[in-house]
Amino acid sequence: MEKHKHRKAVLNRMSRAIGHMNAVKRMLEDGRDCSDVLIQLSAIRSEITNVSKVILQDHIDHCIVDAVKENDEAVIANLKSAIERLI
Repeated sequence: MEKHKHRKAVLNRMSRAIGHMNAVKRMLEDGRDCSDVLIQLSAIRSEITNVSKVILQDHIDHCIVDAVKENDEAVIANLKSAIERLI
């Protein structure tokens, strides 16, 4: 069984976000209205935030649970650091 059950969904979402980023790049190259670009950037930020939440939950459910069982304080410290950067 795969350790992270949402891996495929995360990869699909990231592919969509990359596609949106490429679309925004084309919008900028085409001189599209700034408001339209900002709306698309907002949608991308929202998608990245949602992907981050899924990854965080998966990490807690698997890696952190295992780290607690094994008393691996380094993994927990790394999670704290990652959360600080994320928010």
